[in-house]
Amino acid sequence: MPGEGLRPAGAEPPEPSGVDLARVALRAAKEQARARGAAVQQRKQARRGGGLRSGARADGRDPLPLGAAINRLITERGWETPAAVGGVMGRWPQIVGEDLAKHCVPLCYDEDPDERVLTVQCDSTAWATQLRLLAPQLVARLNADLGQGTVRMIKVLGPGGPQRRFGPLRAPGSRGPGDTYG
Repeated sequence: MPGEGLRPAGAEPPEPSGVDLARVALRAAKEQARARGAAVQQRKQARRGGGLRSGARADGRDPLPLGAAINRLITERGWETPAAVGGVMGRWPQIVGEDLAKHCVPLCYDEDPDERVLTVQCDSTAWATQLRLLAPQLVARLNADLGQGTVRMIKVLGPGGPQRRFGPLRAPGSRGPGDTYG
């Protein structure tokens, strides 16, 4: 009947009848049975080794080839740029050429987003000057290989002089940093 659902404010809800009580009891019994069945299923799975079974299809527990596992680790940790630059260090002769690679060695890469500087050390000042002249083309070649903006600048270091063992004063005729580097 249309007016049955409406009741005046403050009136008590009607008492559930026999059919309604039976529905509520049936729903509660089904929920209890479902909970008992889930608990039994969990105990069975625990006895069988955790419940995860290997099947014909691939899942997350299958072994991966080493290369795929390393690539996934690099991607998950966000190491793409450092890994790519590390690859440049290993392929330096192919990138810059055999002649230049014999005299210049990459030392480090500053991956700070504001810097992105590749530091290279040369074995003589002549090769350091040559590398400084080639730096813009080398930056373009590295960015083409690694991705645009990976390397912004190449810092070229000349040969390191011998270590000074004592103070700035030297005896006449001594060989110090003012002499030849090699």
